[in-house]
Amino acid sequence: MNWINNVVRPRIRSFLNKKEAPENLWVKCPESGEMVFYRDLEANQFVIPNSGHHMRMPPHVRLGAMFDGGEFEEITLPEVSQDPLRFRDERRYADRLKEARTKTERNDCVLAALGSLDGIETVITVQDFAFMGGSLGMAAGEAIITAMMTAVERRTPFVLFVSSGGARMQEGILSLMQLPRTTVAVQALRRAGLPYIVVLTHPTTGGVTASYGMLGDVHLAEPGALIGFAGPRVIEQTIREKLPDGFQRAEYLLEHGMVDMVVPRGELRDTLIRVLGLLLNRAPAADVVPLPNEFAIPDSRGPRSPRP
Repeated sequence: MNWINNVVRPRIRSFLNKKEAPENLWVKCPESGEMVFYRDLEANQFVIPNSGHHMRMPPHVRLGAMFDGGEFEEITLPEVSQDPLRFRDERRYADRLKEARTKTERNDCVLAALGSLDGIETVITVQDFAFMGGSLGMAAGEAIITAMMTAVERRTPFVLFVSSGGARMQEGILSLMQLPRTTVAVQALRRAGLPYIVVLTHPTTGGVTASYGMLGDVHLAEPGALIGFAGPRVIEQTIREKLPDGFQRAEYLLEHGMVDMVVPRGELRDTLIRVLGLLLNRAPAADVVPLPNEFAIPDSRGPRSPRP
């Protein structure tokens, strides 16, 4: 009897109560195949240490890495009509929305926040590719416009981290209407004389590239990010030619003048602080490394007056 109580029953309990290992305990690098412990990857801002491959970064983690002390205040975003077209393909659009919301614990793909960046009050907005590919629909369009207008009202710079597959097809023309609407909001930033910085992350394609994604004052990109309108496979099939190596990648676009800088994720915060310092005619903190000389381009028109 003691053998049953002391040996058999504890083993049965340990078997029944055995905890399963988390699915994301180890992460495989898409480039090198290297297996990386998830906590090490998280500590390195979701960049594979050896290969330097930039994995997708959760939006709240990205915001925490940008703002001073990781502190920020989320901007309340407006609610919009759900599934106005009652769209259905293989599944109902309403079911896809429900699944994406359960997966990400967010109403849509855009997260906007207000906080300080090296003491500069700044609005930063992030598109989450995990939510239906970061696609632009009515909710995302309203969120981006609300964030931009918040920046106008508070007279702050606006920084946008873009990651999107383009317009959300399930919302049809209502999705496409967000392209001109967000463009009008960008013009409001311009009229107010406020800096608008776009950080292009992997991937940025479709209608987002054709609108607010390419209308910034300065365009930064993460290494290896795919940036374009149509994908390379579609282009190859259309023109029936082989595309150059690295076509539509951030480094290729930098060489051809489509982006201003390719910045590793670990250097993004300092780079944003330096760029904002230049645009606002403000000296950054002493611990921020200055921009390399190749970016200090003299203006042939002489000194310019600071923005209002």
